This record gives sequence, structure tokens and C-alpha cells, in this order.
Amino acid sequence: MRQGIAWLLALLCLVMTPLALARTLLVVGDSISAGYGLAEGQGWVRLLEQRLQAQKSDYQVVNASISGDTTAGGLARLPPLLAEHRPDVVAIELGGNDGLRGQPLAQFQRNLTALVQQAKQSGARVLLLGMRLPPNYGPRYTDGFAQVYVDVAKAEGVSLVPFLLDGVGGDPSFMQPDGIHPRANAQQRLLDNAWPELQRVLRD
Repeated sequence: MRQGIAWLLALLCLVMTPLALARTLLVVGDSISAGYGLAEGQGWVRLLEQRLQAQKSDYQVVNASISGDTTAGGLARLPPLLAEHRPDVVAIELGGNDGLRGQPLAQFQRNLTALVQQAKQSGARVLLLGMRLPPNYGPRYTDGFAQVYVDVAKAEGVSLVPFLLDGVGGDPSFMQPDGIHPRANAQQRLLDNAWPELQRVLRD
């Protein structure tokens, strides 16, 4: 009888160990990370998940990205996401819609700072995934918008990918007809843009 109980306990430990060791990467983003206009499984976050699986990483990926989301929307959604998933790493890809709507830069910076601080206070490490705006918004606003990511990352001591769409944005061969959302053939580039900093954060 005792041997049977011991055997069951040992088996239970073997089953539970991978679950106990699993870590979570939470991606909080907008349509760029939600895969707007793409078939299921084509987005860069799904490609990231596949890469981590191929590397036998102990990270599970939770993609909590919603098309059209803003930093204000992210602020409302983040606390329950942190409570539910208890992530080790949070990747924040928000702000593009703030910029496209002409959000005052001071408010954008306050929101982005609050997002980072919420994630840090939960114990998670943070990666900011920056965006840039089309030139028709004018150099003063577009330059200021890009600088917000730099300033927040520096002030909060978190990692930054300055422009997730680097080498993709503005290139019609990589962009959908709306000129805002990347095509399927651009998703690997997005992952490659994020990967060096993301890999470092995952290893910390």
C-alpha cells in the first residue's frame, strides 16, 4: 500500500514539474501584434511562440493584443491580465493608435509610463516595442512620438526595441493596402526586429 502511494506521488511530481517550471511571456499590444488582416497563426507573436517551442524554451506565450487598442485601453486591461497570468515578462506594443489619433504626447507618455510601472510592480520584466508614425503627421509630432518610447525606457530602466516595424513600415511590398498593417511576408522581420532584445529579457 505504502509503495503504491509513493509511486503515485512520484508520478504526480513528474507530471507537475514541467508546469511548475513554466514561465509566461505576456504580449499586450494592438493590431500589429493581434495579426490584423492575417490568417490564423501568421502573426509575429505566433512565430515567436513557434521559435520558443523549437528551442524547447520553458516560456509560454500569452497574446493579449486587441486591434484598435491604445495605451489608455491597455491601462484598463493590464491589471486583470497580470493577476490572471502572473507573467515573468511583459512585452508592451502599444501607442501606434494613440499617435494616429493625435494623442497629446504628454498624455501618451503618462499612459506608457503607467503601463510599464504596473508591469514592473507585479514583478515582471518589461520590454517596450516602439512604433513610429507616417511623415504626414509632421516632424515635430513624429519625432516627439518616437522619443517618448526612448524616454520612458530610460526613465524606467526597461529594454526597448525602438521601431518594431523597422525595414517594413513604408514599404508597399510588406504593408497591407491601408499602409498601416504589415502583410504576412513581413511578420518574420518583425520577430527578427524584436528578437535580440526579447531574448536578452527572457534570459535575465
